[in-house]
Amino acid sequence: MKKILQLVGLGCILPMFLASASLAETVVEKVARTGFLTVGTRFDAIPYSYVNEKGELVGYSMDVLERIRKRLETRLGRPVTLQMIEANQPGEKINLIRSGDIDIACSTAFTWERAKVVDFSISYSISGIRILAKKGSNLSTPQSLIGKRIALVPTSAAVDVIKLVQPQATIVTTYSTAEEAIEALKTGKIDAIAGDSISLAGTMLRDNPQAYEIVPEEALANFGIACMVPEDNSTFLDDVNYAIVKMMQDYITNDTATVSQIDRWFGSQGMVPIPPELLKGFFAFKVIEHAQINPQEAK
Repeated sequence: MKKILQLVGLGCILPMFLASASLAETVVEKVARTGFLTVGTRFDAIPYSYVNEKGELVGYSMDVLERIRKRLETRLGRPVTLQMIEANQPGEKINLIRSGDIDIACSTAFTWERAKVVDFSISYSISGIRILAKKGSNLSTPQSLIGKRIALVPTSAAVDVIKLVQPQATIVTTYSTAEEAIEALKTGKIDAIAGDSISLAGTMLRDNPQAYEIVPEEALANFGIACMVPEDNSTFLDDVNYAIVKMMQDYITNDTATVSQIDRWFGSQGMVPIPPELLKGFFAFKVIEHAQINPQEAK
């Protein structure tokens, strides 16, 4: 009788174990099964990820994700499709990753607090917290921000920095999109917008760039821009990092297609011009920091 009860107990536990195992499916296993890589991203973050005049979701981060998609196709030997879910706040992206609703979210500033609950790829861009204001506003010092109404392009990193640099500034968090924030600045409802320097440069393009300035010259804080993935997904993270390093290496070695792709965003005629020597220097450092990819292996 005791043996029968033991077997019945095992019969009850086994389905529970199998259900638990399915929930523990890795990203690579899920993509192999479904053919979809689910991405959480903003739809208004020029030049990282935004909807263009044709209704297409484009941007530097979208190009990175496309390379990751191709890397997964190579690994799995099957077609892989990017499935996009709109997610604006970093906290929202983290919750979606932890719940399994998305597999990856890029265009995100690395912080040690975030790294406690998700894993980060290597940085594929570097930026800093600065201030977007109307020209002549003289908001380039911490003292000048006292009592000023500063809106935040959705990123908690900017909140922490502004609170630290000038606790007497009035932080405004009621604007959820770049369009809303720039309109508020234009109409005088706020005095400035704080955020990632590159995103702020993209935000300026939504209105009259000549009417605004990004200050101070040296960022209030610097950070890397990377992709977040679920913890304990080393194979997937390896593929993400491989795709990023390969892109950087191709740019350094003057691969025509890659240079053209990145220049679209950061070239002299790009959306947010960055001196090519700075971009190459950053890419070279990240490649050396990891390992160069054998050209024969990459084919």
